Amino acid sequence: MKKLVALLLVAMLALSMMPAMAENVELTMGSWRSDDAVQVQAMLDKYFEKTGVKITFQPTVPDQYNATLRLQLDNGTGPDLFYSRSYAAGAELFGLGFNMDLSDLPGVKENFTPASIEPFADAEGKVFAVPYAAVNHVVYYNVDTFAKYNLTVPQTFEELLALSQTLKDNGETPFANGIASNWDILECVFSGMVPNYIGGPENRAKYESGEWKMNDENFVAALTDFEKLSKFFPEGFESVTNENGPDMMALGRAVMLIDGSWQSGLLKDTNWGAFAIPAPEGKEPGMCFHPDMGLAGNNATKHPEEVKAFLSWVASPEGAVEVAASLPGGFFPMINAPVELTDPKVNEVLAANQGRVTDARFFWSKLMPMYKVMVEELNALAKGEKTVAEVAEVFAAEQAKTLGQ
Repeated sequence: MKKLVALLLVAMLALSMMPAMAENVELTMGSWRSDDAVQVQAMLDKYFEKTGVKITFQPTVPDQYNATLRLQLDNGTGPDLFYSRSYAAGAELFGLGFNMDLSDLPGVKENFTPASIEPFADAEGKVFAVPYAAVNHVVYYNVDTFAKYNLTVPQTFEELLALSQTLKDNGETPFANGIASNWDILECVFSGMVPNYIGGPENRAKYESGEWKMNDENFVAALTDFEKLSKFFPEGFESVTNENGPDMMALGRAVMLIDGSWQSGLLKDTNWGAFAIPAPEGKEPGMCFHPDMGLAGNNATKHPEEVKAFLSWVASPEGAVEVAASLPGGFFPMINAPVELTDPKVNEVLAANQGRVTDARFFWSKLMPMYKVMVEELNALAKGEKTVAEVAEVFAAEQAKTLGQ
């Protein structure tokens, strides 16, 4: 009897030491990934079963997320947890005091490499978000159409242009890309191309310091090839949105689409393959492998311990497995631990990185103030309203302005 009482006392003591968060705690999570609502909520429901903490996923329309989140944070109504942009955009919110400092969060320093942490840390190395997922930018193509015209995956940009001309000559629309969304031409197409022309992070840093100018030979070459590529966009590409691309491929109205790896979970009605945006002949092949999102904790939350506990779980190998399973194909875990990707198509997209120098989106780290101008100039170049030389001069002038030079 005494032994039974002792065991009961030990059990009661263990229960009393469990975090108080296990009952009647409800958190919210903000995100720009509205497409993932069902999958992410399923992951959060599993966390509820594990801990008793209920987290509701509350995504916002992607192009309204930044403004909406900032308004919520300013008004004190922000979500307890929220998706964080990498580099400058995320660091800005941290600098304003909205994000928790996660530098000492269990799992962060242990389970992520310095290279994975760096996009989610400020200039002093303070971590403002747990690294969550990275993406790459590839060319999706219709396998059946390639076979119809006996086409093979191009190895150089010149071959890609020749292949596109063959498709156009046969009455096909080579690419499903347009400019109506006002973000993907810069973020997916041009940023996907840039590492092929300037190289990796070390060379990007030279543009960020002003040592290299955005009207130099390499940058002019990138703009020139973008202009050539834009000739193979659909008729009426000015009104084609990012959302239209997968539908155009599924309906057979376009053969290829340059987009992010996240589209690999949405191209369900197409027999598709994927390949890296090829480099020009003689250039080292590159790949835009972008640290896309982190998970941040709101400093103003009423439940800081529960928020930190969830983030620490995300930063663990166990949590990373659940996170990877909850997101659609094309979001690649950044944790320094093995996480199996079971979808062979998703692995094909990830395999496009092999043998290539990788880097984040060119402008994301230090040149974000150029975003609007870069979009406008690329749109004008695609529409034939400006020349490559004119756009390059605008880029160089805006670069100098951004860097205070």
